[in-house]
Formats: sequence, C-alpha cells, structure tokens
Amino acid sequence: MAFFNEKDAISGKMAVAYATINGRVEELFYAKSIEATIEKNKVDVPILGRTNVPQRSAGWSGTGTLTVYYVTSIFRRMMRDYVKTGQDTFFDLQITNEQPGSATGKQTAALLNCNIDSVIAASFDSTSDDMLEEEIPFTFGDYDLLDEFNQLT
Repeated sequence: MAFFNEKDAISGKMAVAYATINGRVEELFYAKSIEATIEKNKVDVPILGRTNVPQRSAGWSGTGTLTVYYVTSIFRRMMRDYVKTGQDTFFDLQITNEQPGSATGKQTAALLNCNIDSVIAASFDSTSDDMLEEEIPFTFGDYDLLDEFNQLT
C-alpha cells in the first residue's frame, strides 16, 4: 500500500509569479495569492429515447483573481490607459510552484492573453491595522503547462 509523504506537499508560500506586460517581465513579489480557473462551456444534446439530457463540451473560459498588496500602480496604469485611450492591455502570467526537498518537483503554469476586469482606483482604511491589498479579477484566453509535477510513486 502506498502512502503520501508529507514532505512532498507543496506550500503556496514557495511559489513565484511573473507578469509579462508589453514585453517587460514584472516579478509579482508583492502578490499574496492567485487562483485561476478554467471552466468548460457545455451544451445540451437531447437524444431521442433517453430520459436524461446529455451534455458535451463546446468551449471554455478562463477566469482568475490576483490578490496583491496595494503597493503597485501597474494595474491602475493599465486601466487608466484604457479609460483615456480605449487601448486595452493584454498580458501573460506565469506561476511556478516548487517545494524544496519534495519529490513532487515543480509545476509552471502559463496564463496567456490575460485582461483585467477591474481595479481599485484609490484606497485607504484608517480604521484597520491590516495592510492594504486589492483583488484584481481577470480573464485569460489561453493556457499551458511549461513544467509538470513529477508522478509520485
């Protein structure tokens, strides 16, 4: 019987993330978290003689949320450019998860053609001791795995 070895678990604190915006690579060292989801779009395929309504895949959509400390203007600048000129900025995100000492190895995911949905234009909170942060929702149009985790045995 095989057992999972606790040293092979991956800590999210060991991740690194980069954004490539207009050809410039920005390390997202101020990021707190990111979660990106791919959801299949499904359509009903009614079939004569069946009581259920089977479905089949008919596309997909990618959405995510990047949570960062409120210490960069880069995303506000992208939104300002859109507001002022109508020119939208698309960018790529690359996220690597790797735990030193783990047999799991590393996984690097690329989220391509990302586009932010909204940003906080300005913020402060004098009633809290918490550091300012913001959630930046985005969509993406392509996906790739540049590195994959090792198969654990």
